[in-house]
Amino acid sequence: MKKIILAAALAISVAFGAFAQSDLTTLVVVKLTKSETITLKQLKNRVELYQKQNGAASFTVEQKKDILNALVDEKLILQAAQKAGLSIPDSQIDQHFAQGLSQQVGRPITEADFAAYIKKNTGLEFDDFMRQQIGMSVPEYKAYLKNQLIAQQYVMQQKKDDIAKAAPSDEEIRAYFEMNKATFAQNDMVKLFLVVVPKGNDAAAAKAKAEKLLGQLKDKSVTYDTLKANSKNDASYQGGEMFVSKTAVHAKQLGISYNDLLELFTYDIGYLSQLNETPADFQFYSVRGKYPAKLLALSDVVQPETTVTVYDYIKGYLTQQKQSQALLKAIEDITKSLDTPSNVERKKTGADLDKLLNW
Repeated sequence: MKKIILAAALAISVAFGAFAQSDLTTLVVVKLTKSETITLKQLKNRVELYQKQNGAASFTVEQKKDILNALVDEKLILQAAQKAGLSIPDSQIDQHFAQGLSQQVGRPITEADFAAYIKKNTGLEFDDFMRQQIGMSVPEYKAYLKNQLIAQQYVMQQKKDDIAKAAPSDEEIRAYFEMNKATFAQNDMVKLFLVVVPKGNDAAAAKAKAEKLLGQLKDKSVTYDTLKANSKNDASYQGGEMFVSKTAVHAKQLGISYNDLLELFTYDIGYLSQLNETPADFQFYSVRGKYPAKLLALSDVVQPETTVTVYDYIKGYLTQQKQSQALLKAIEDITKSLDTPSNVERKKTGADLDKLLNW
């Protein structure tokens, strides 16, 4: 009996060792400035990440080859960027990350405040929430983001003239408007001055701060302009204007019901709300302007009190599209020039590679 158990244990050990060895198999070595390997495990991790992000059950062998080539391209461009002396400080990555979070909630928010909000509403730590959503922890995503921004910076530097000249014609802009005219409509809108005081680690102090700011506006000892200007130097609160449309999306961003949003549109200009508490902060607002719904012409501004017209908006949108296409072409050209036998050694090719990718 002991011999049978020992034999079974050895068989399991050998099988596990073979599996681990397979995962550590080197597929490619990138050596433009230094030797970096791409293992089967690294490829599996990236494939799993893309599957999670795209909701795909699985990828074909050919799709996995495309992802492997993308990993090669990524390392080539990063090594070329490092050789050129390009780098991005972590503080800039943190700022970029916080801006992305702010876009998601529709107002300025810090990473710590967003993490507190996630904990309060989902019970998850921020890292666990990020893994659930995109398959990476916060540090992993920031490292990924940093690599992407460095690579983009390098490509933009190398091909800036080609990318810069990618722009739509007047005819293309007008044609786009004609084809999408019905979508250029301004919903009923109100302009709010919103003040947000994050709770942080001291909710009582945050409430006292918010009550003080609200009181100063009520007794007119401070103006909205002053409050906005002071918020740039006072990290304890954020204050500024925002436009709110009569939509369910804006109701969600404000953390109120749609009926409450409809009630908001009944208030007159100058209305000052009471202090409201959310899981992450204390906030209040004032109605500063109201704008009725209407269809927009090419010469109309996209948003009240701005100078960007529908024509400008379309031009910017199409320019971004064309420059994105030019950027992709530039990446393709650069990586093609860098992907030489002296810079890239492919350890597995043909049938051997197909066999490894057939999981």
